[in-house]
Amino acid sequence: MSLELRNIEKAFGKDTVLDGVSLTVARGETLVLFGPSGAGKTVLLRLIAGVIEPDAGAITIGGRDMDGVEPEDRGIGMAFQNFALFPHMDAFANIAAPLTARHQTKSAMRETVGAVARLLKIDHVLHHRPKELSNGQKQRTALARALAGQPSVLLLDDPLRNVDAKLRFEMRLELPRLLKDQGATVIYVTQDYKEAMALGHRIAVMAGGRIRQIGTPAEIYLSPADIEIARLFGDPVINLLDVRPERGSQGVQVRLSDQALAIDAGFAAAIGRDCVLGLRPEALRFVAEGSPGAIPVEVETETPLNEKTVTLALTLRGREIMVSRPAGTPGPDHGRAHVAVDAGHALLFDRASGARIDPAAPVTPSRKEAVA
Repeated sequence: MSLELRNIEKAFGKDTVLDGVSLTVARGETLVLFGPSGAGKTVLLRLIAGVIEPDAGAITIGGRDMDGVEPEDRGIGMAFQNFALFPHMDAFANIAAPLTARHQTKSAMRETVGAVARLLKIDHVLHHRPKELSNGQKQRTALARALAGQPSVLLLDDPLRNVDAKLRFEMRLELPRLLKDQGATVIYVTQDYKEAMALGHRIAVMAGGRIRQIGTPAEIYLSPADIEIARLFGDPVINLLDVRPERGSQGVQVRLSDQALAIDAGFAAAIGRDCVLGLRPEALRFVAEGSPGAIPVEVETETPLNEKTVTLALTLRGREIMVSRPAGTPGPDHGRAHVAVDAGHALLFDRASGARIDPAAPVTPSRKEAVA
């Protein structure tokens, strides 16, 4: 079923938790809610589930207004951070709870519970009660219960948070297939940007009770709405350098290590403005001195990180930049070097507001700048 939220507001006392949140999730889509702790993600899930009611706005599931509809009548499966397992029941019975409510046969329950338990690697603890399970096993049991019911709408609140790194990686690969097979409409909450990128058809970035940007993983990464979102996605973090675009022999350009770096001609309206240049570390590469566009830097240190090597370098003005290259690729580990920039992936932000400047829809110079 499709899911729609329209202008949802929620406050607890004087604290506004959600401020005019609107979004639509298509049938069978997985939408990831991503953002820092306190952004309002979990509260939004609880509103959709019917555990709490919004102060304003509307929630519709499959075109049906959920106002006054009890949680058990919404056709929703939930897995929240606090597990919410029945302490007197073993893991099997907890997972089978939604199937028991539908009066499924014991053989059908064994088959369904066994399949999802094997996927989540908890089939060996099915006869253990919650107090005998680790936090990671409890979390997977809660996730298994939500999946076993095969609901039309699935709400998952950071379900892999307490899972060890190896299993978390495996689940990032397995969960998309499982969710696709189930055909459920999914809202998945996480604070892990890699998880968001791996699992979401789209990502809704939340902060301060509002949705700051919605888009595909590629759109969020390559065209973040503002500097804060750009910082949240990527490891190592994006390079951010104060610049003032100017007109030069190559068109629109900025200065890096006193060298001219050509950027998109669509940034012409930003000439003379105080801006921030955003360069992903993988958009820089080491080149030989004298190469086209070579920019001098001083290499401080490098850190091998399994699949890549990250180098910290300084521009001639002492500004730090990070350069990322595939592991095993040759590169300097100290001293003077030169880098070239893939200017096609350069981002430009307004320094005052932090908003990304879109070269396809350039900003209009202010009155003060026009006079200057």
